[in-house]
Amino acid sequence: MTRTLIVPGLDGSPAPHWQHWWAATDPRAIMVDLPDPSRPMPALWEVELASMVLRHPDSILVGHSLGAVLITRLLARWPQLRVRAALLVAPAETSGHDRIGHFGEIPELPLDIAATVVASRNDPWMSFARASGLAKSWGADVVDLGLSGHINVASGYGPWPEAKRLRDALAQRTTLHPGLRPAQHSQRAWA
Repeated sequence: MTRTLIVPGLDGSPAPHWQHWWAATDPRAIMVDLPDPSRPMPALWEVELASMVLRHPDSILVGHSLGAVLITRLLARWPQLRVRAALLVAPAETSGHDRIGHFGEIPELPLDIAATVVASRNDPWMSFARASGLAKSWGADVVDLGLSGHINVASGYGPWPEAKRLRDALAQRTTLHPGLRPAQHSQRAWA
């Protein structure tokens, strides 16, 4: 059974956020408990997420806002981790924001897994053009939600069944070896 690891962003995802709703309604989903969500610590958050992935290999990661950025950092820095796919919802731009600027630059490398970026055209945390550009760098598909703000409670996203459908579509796209990234497969073929 494939697990879904839900990765919240800044300030967490308390009820009635769609991530909280998802964790409460999907027995295959686990909310990643990031320490001190109101004061994100990139290195500590990475270790916590890596630990969850090690405990639940071949999971699908679902991140919102800074959680989506955390997932890309994890995949860039820890390529040996077995991750099946990633759903990156409303990634947040780290530069220029007082509370998350210390997170550093967002990686712009191929993720080497099936991934989808869900973005809005009026997200105050990242422009649609930037989200689309990052998706291209990551090798991810883009879902355009139109004028949906930051895809959070403030913009009307409490229960959001479409997110589960997007996760299911990612699961269907993955190969017979969901935790084996293409780059790892190539390296093993040449070894």
